[in-house]
Amino acid sequence: MGRVLAFAYGLAAYAVFFGTILYAIGFVTGIVVPKTIDTGPVVPIVEAVVINVLLMSLFAVQHSIMARQGFKRWWTRLVPAAIERSTYVLLASLALILLFWQWRPIPATIWEVGEPTWAMAILGVSLLGWGIVFLATFLINHFELFGLSQVVLNLVGRKPAEPRFRTPFLYRLVRHPIYLGFVIAFWAAPVMTAGHLLFAAVTTAYILVGIALEERDLIALYGDEYRRYRQRVAMLLPLRWRSARVSPDGVKTDPAKARM
Repeated sequence: MGRVLAFAYGLAAYAVFFGTILYAIGFVTGIVVPKTIDTGPVVPIVEAVVINVLLMSLFAVQHSIMARQGFKRWWTRLVPAAIERSTYVLLASLALILLFWQWRPIPATIWEVGEPTWAMAILGVSLLGWGIVFLATFLINHFELFGLSQVVLNLVGRKPAEPRFRTPFLYRLVRHPIYLGFVIAFWAAPVMTAGHLLFAAVTTAYILVGIALEERDLIALYGDEYRRYRQRVAMLLPLRWRSARVSPDGVKTDPAKARM
């Protein structure tokens, strides 16, 4: 019965996540959903900035702390390991739902693309960013990333496999294609309001901090294998500038001079 309940819990957490991420697409792009990043009650700008930053900070703190290995070791003393990831996903989704609900728009226009064809093209780039996010999750293990694999394996009495370092497709171009997709999705806006700009800027800053924390954990988990990967693959932009040179022992090397 405990395994069945854990499976039902994981399934419910995934359903909440999936609905939340679909709403997030509409929230950022202004498509379909009733409340977007640019709609809702307009309040004085200082109040709006404070509320919005607090909402984003709540998500960032929850998302970062619960993702750390030390927290996971402590947390799994209180909750079954099989639902640890589902709980993380559920709480992150609830933090996003709170953000959507309480977000205060700041309607001042920073830029606006008036030509319909170009506006649609920029919207298409934003949707492409979301597509990169989804593709990147499936390239590694979408259902493990969002807690479903763990509760399914627990249901059938099997243990999860040991983590294995892989770099499929997009991960050979950049180390963090999921984050790259988010950056594209948030910044490609035919109409950029001050509220949208605040959201894009703060989330991008959080992404850079999150990458630093995540890579520290990945180095602890995979060691030199991840260090070598970090040396040869760019962080966010698939650009590398390399200069071949000969080492003192006569072996030609090709160090990366700059990465992003």
